[in-house]
Amino acid sequence: MKTGTGTGTSCGGVWGGSNILWRALAAIFFLTTTAFATLPDMAAAQSYVFNSVQVEGNERIETSTIITRTGIERGKEVSAGQLNDAVQRVLDSGVFETVEMIPRGSTLIVKVAEYPTINQISFEGNKRVKNEVLTEVVSSESRRIYTPEQAERDAVAISDVYSAQGRVAATVVPRIIRRSDNRVDLVFEIAEGDTIEVERISFVGNRNYSDRRLRRVLETKQAGLLRTFIRADTFIADRIEFDKQVLRDFYLSRGYVDFRVNSSNVEFTRERDAFFLVLNITEGQQFSFGQVTVSSEIAGLDPAPYLDAIKVRPGVVYSPSLVDNEIARLEKLGLRNGVDFLRVEPRITRNDRDLSLNVDFALVRGPRIFVERIDIEGNTTTLDRVIRNQFRTVEGDPFNPREIRESAERIRALGFFANSDVETREGSTPDRVIVDVDVEEQPTGSLNLGGNYSAADGFGLAVGLTENNFLGRGQRVSLSLSTAQESERYTFGFSEPNLLGRNLRGDLDLGYAARDSSFSNYDTRRVFFTPGVTFPIGELSSMQLRYDWGQSEMRNRGSQPVGAVIASEIAEGKRTASGLGVSYVYDSRRSGLDPTAGVLFRADVDTAGLGGDDKYVKARISSTAQRLVLSEEVTLKATVELGAFHWLGNGNSRTIDRYLLGPRTFRGFEPAGIGPRDLSNGVDDAIGGNYYAVARLEADFPVGLPEEYGIRGGLFYDLGNLWNIDDVNTDGASIVGADGSLRQVIGFSVLWTTPFGPLRFNFSNALQKESFDKAQNFDVTLQARF
Repeated sequence: MKTGTGTGTSCGGVWGGSNILWRALAAIFFLTTTAFATLPDMAAAQSYVFNSVQVEGNERIETSTIITRTGIERGKEVSAGQLNDAVQRVLDSGVFETVEMIPRGSTLIVKVAEYPTINQISFEGNKRVKNEVLTEVVSSESRRIYTPEQAERDAVAISDVYSAQGRVAATVVPRIIRRSDNRVDLVFEIAEGDTIEVERISFVGNRNYSDRRLRRVLETKQAGLLRTFIRADTFIADRIEFDKQVLRDFYLSRGYVDFRVNSSNVEFTRERDAFFLVLNITEGQQFSFGQVTVSSEIAGLDPAPYLDAIKVRPGVVYSPSLVDNEIARLEKLGLRNGVDFLRVEPRITRNDRDLSLNVDFALVRGPRIFVERIDIEGNTTTLDRVIRNQFRTVEGDPFNPREIRESAERIRALGFFANSDVETREGSTPDRVIVDVDVEEQPTGSLNLGGNYSAADGFGLAVGLTENNFLGRGQRVSLSLSTAQESERYTFGFSEPNLLGRNLRGDLDLGYAARDSSFSNYDTRRVFFTPGVTFPIGELSSMQLRYDWGQSEMRNRGSQPVGAVIASEIAEGKRTASGLGVSYVYDSRRSGLDPTAGVLFRADVDTAGLGGDDKYVKARISSTAQRLVLSEEVTLKATVELGAFHWLGNGNSRTIDRYLLGPRTFRGFEPAGIGPRDLSNGVDDAIGGNYYAVARLEADFPVGLPEEYGIRGGLFYDLGNLWNIDDVNTDGASIVGADGSLRQVIGFSVLWTTPFGPLRFNFSNALQKESFDKAQNFDVTLQARF
């Protein structure tokens, strides 16, 4: 029993413990089952069905617009994620500052806070840039919705304007001032800061050209003495990129085909008030033209005439521009010969052994494409015909991409447009193209106020008013007034660049000139009228035909005595000259085969005798050759001038008809300081000469000063003669120097390029002269514009 009792007791304890365990398990099972049973109800709590949507807080935006923007449909189930998407869609509209969606049973409450509207926009702290300029770059507008994002973008745009002026430290902060009716004033607070200058520009890797020479190529300049007036020394990132291209063009035009700019490093100075600019370059070797040939891939087209038209010869320093010129020349020749769709492809073979490039100009047939039409847009002032005159191609002509590019360059060269884009697109059929010209007009008039000084005329004021696109016709109208102390000139000029719709420039000049010179004892007055026509006769040459009418008079200056010659000429009073003139000009200084050398040749012949009182032939020839030597650091220039005057009429010529040499023609002497003179009546009158010959040799070079100062030195040597006074009334005169004699002058110059213009100081010594000559040991010339 005991055992049984004990056993029973023992079993009861176990089952008792088991009951407790079973109860615990049952409780856990119940809770778990209950949790799983309630999950569907919890998931259902994250989904909504709305029978209505209410919008609160909107003032300008229609309720229906906001509801449509949410994308929520009545009666359809919407999840919490979809509600979040709806909030974002309304925010993305850009007109609300905050958006909140609150479910209330079957109703969805949409609470919005609209961005305010801009009442006005203002700028504070700007002194260097006008409000009008900043308004152009700001996209925010009055009576439009304000958004912080747009205001920040506008602040960046304003900062870019200042950066373009070298004020990279400028800061712009947009602020708002709350007004009634949910309006704000948008204020851009500007701290302009100082301009950051380029303290020094240096190069790494240049061996053939010095830093000084390369700095002259760049648009960016080092800060110099006149940094207050020179804006080119401010740091502008876009200008650095332009300088890289200019530097590349400089080397390529001199045959360095492998040239490259490895890097451009810009670093602050230690004081952080300026920049150092370092350009790392690789020059490579200089290449020249090797064999230059022409081949034809067009059946029946003989390449021989095209080879004869080639001007580049082996040994000439290679330049891509010369290749382009030859391509244009050959394509124009093909057009004249009636070869349509001719294309010239340059095929270049490199010879590293002798550093030459063989060029074969292949004549190939281009695609048969025609110009359907030329569309012009954006020209609010300029007439269509002015732009069309820049095209050598018209509707229906074969399409030539090179001609279109050249036409685009001619349009840009007009200077009438701030921007001009010329593009082509496919026309009505694949074999036709449409040329689109999109231009943006810019002001074409200018008012120039300036001063000038010369030893001959003294100080004076110059005023010029010019309109380069008169009435949108592309015509140039100018009015100028020059009032030096001893020389006045009032002129009106008119130019038509496309006379009769052709490549002719028509000019008309008329005016009045008066001279009261202290270097003579008489005054002159002259009225003139000169129309002319100028036209090209070659790639580098042009000719002008003109008619010249003038009425001139020599006058006594008070009671001052004059010699017998001048007295007889004054007594003749007013005289009229009417005649024709022709000028020929050849200029290869910028467009020739050698970028370091050039020639300027000019010949003028004027005749009088088509009515009037005077009859004569007057001719002048001048030729100037220029070359850069010693790594283009030194400029050598040689000039020869010859002049001849032959009187054909009755009576006698006058001093103002003959040649008088001044300091610009022959240095080292006063105006009219050499040549025949009349010493009668106790005076010393220069009476000019019928013939003159002058040779000028000069060199200018760096003097060791930083080039940003703009100061260079020069040496010159002039020699010349002025003689012959045939057809001069010499009764009672005492003439010296009529037979002429050689004069020689040597001297040095200081050339200073200032923001106001070139300033030149000449110090000279006459090595050979006559006793009656008027030597001048110092001369300075300044021409200023501001």
